[in-house]
Amino acid sequence: MSKFYITTAIDYANGEPHLGHAVEKIGADVIARYRRSIGDDVWFVIGMDEHGQKVQREAESRGRDPQEWVDSIAKSFERAWGRLGISHDDFIRTSQERHRRGVRELMRQIGSAGRFRKARYSGHYCAGCEAFKKPEELEGGRCPLHPTREIEWTEEENWFFELSAYRAELQRRLRDNPDLIRPESRRNEILRLLEQGLEDISASRSRISWGIPFPGDDDHTVYVWFDALANYITAVGYPDGDRLDEWWPADLHVIGKDITRFHCVYWPAMLLAAGVEPPLAVWGHGFINVGGAKLSKSAGTSLDLDELTDRHGAEALRFFLLSEVPWDGDRGFASAEEFITQFDRRYTSDLANDLGNLLNRVVSMVARYRKGIRLGSLCSPGSGGASQGPLSAATAGRLAAYREHMSGLLLHRAIGAAMGLVRDANTFVDSAKPWELAKAERGGADPADLDAVLGQLAEALGTLAAMLTPVMPGKAEQMWSSLGGSAPSPPALAGLASAIGDLGPAEPGPVLFPRDLVSGAHHPEPSVRSVDEPGGDAARSADGGV
Repeated sequence: MSKFYITTAIDYANGEPHLGHAVEKIGADVIARYRRSIGDDVWFVIGMDEHGQKVQREAESRGRDPQEWVDSIAKSFERAWGRLGISHDDFIRTSQERHRRGVRELMRQIGSAGRFRKARYSGHYCAGCEAFKKPEELEGGRCPLHPTREIEWTEEENWFFELSAYRAELQRRLRDNPDLIRPESRRNEILRLLEQGLEDISASRSRISWGIPFPGDDDHTVYVWFDALANYITAVGYPDGDRLDEWWPADLHVIGKDITRFHCVYWPAMLLAAGVEPPLAVWGHGFINVGGAKLSKSAGTSLDLDELTDRHGAEALRFFLLSEVPWDGDRGFASAEEFITQFDRRYTSDLANDLGNLLNRVVSMVARYRKGIRLGSLCSPGSGGASQGPLSAATAGRLAAYREHMSGLLLHRAIGAAMGLVRDANTFVDSAKPWELAKAERGGADPADLDAVLGQLAEALGTLAAMLTPVMPGKAEQMWSSLGGSAPSPPALAGLASAIGDLGPAEPGPVLFPRDLVSGAHHPEPSVRSVDEPGGDAARSADGGV
């Protein structure tokens, strides 16, 4: 069993969770669930970034104490992640003492290495990014990521971190390990940044009271990015916790593409200065853009996360986001209305018509033609191997592609492989015509012909349940149960063939994806019909009726 430590960026505590936050957490959750399904021991950490000028101002504007404010925001985020089924093992908050203690020690170690110096700084500061900006990083005098905010001219004495001393080492690490930063476009951006040279950066702020005191200088607080980045290692007990040796270095940081500089340059340099091994890999995902703007509170382009979750359920939203949005790029929608239209279309076409109806057709036919028989006996005739035939071959091919894409973190392509198998299976039903084989069997034809068709379909559906478990764990469990699975959820991929061979009798259950498109009003347990003739309710029809 391999260890796999995965993290996401911790979310800033200046407002409610939105869809942009959700895309990252859902994607990381799918990766964590997949790694568990192949037998890895996974530790998955998310959390809240709760210090800094922006949070302090937000709390003050509401007449609230900063700690009281971040406590309320943390509850909102934890509620959202619970609704979306995020399977994190820890929720780190930078206001927690375990984190503050770790940050103080990390800063002391960097200081002991002689990598801090005190100097006066003047420059443009973006409170939205909590970062100083060079003139060439501004557009029209504003930060392109926070165009509605006034950029601030700031002059203050700070402690500086000697980032420039680590340029050559960072370049060497990237040359020696091309997979350190992915996708390739993000790696190339960091390489170009390193080629241009590095400047030393602020490691403290004065006049900011809401933060961690800078070790040895109580007139300063630790700069919020130094504070926040340390969460990945304080979450596993730095400097002396029991989990530190077991889980560090992190296997994968999942972050947005706009903060790669902090995670791929600042963070490894900080760790190197402190004598700590940097993380093994960083993945910089893209964004959803609506009307040409990134989803964010400051841009005013947020789609309501609760309303979207209510619309077709949390798992349908998980599926839509990770099948529609490339994990290695951006996805643009002309408007919020187009986003909703696409969500409805995917739900109806991919989930209700294609996947849900496939399960209903197959389970209904098995229950009707092979009442009470163990599905596993159809999938593993005699030899104990999987059924042989065109759909079995397609199932093996799609599963291999799915594994490859999941290992490469191309989540949208992995989901595409699963949905490709759904299309293969529906096409197979239409071409094999099991209802005609059933009629022929009643006239004396060999039952093995129908058994082979139903066995291949059951094998495909069992495989789909396992493939879709990281994305839609509840729906995959429902599929597995309908197929006669004895365990409450589909098996790990490593034991899939054996588990399919042990499937019991098919048990028709609730409709997998109800077709009521009224937001928040679909019914969880409508009755399931079992007619399976070509023009009947279990066959796919032009209007999508079950």
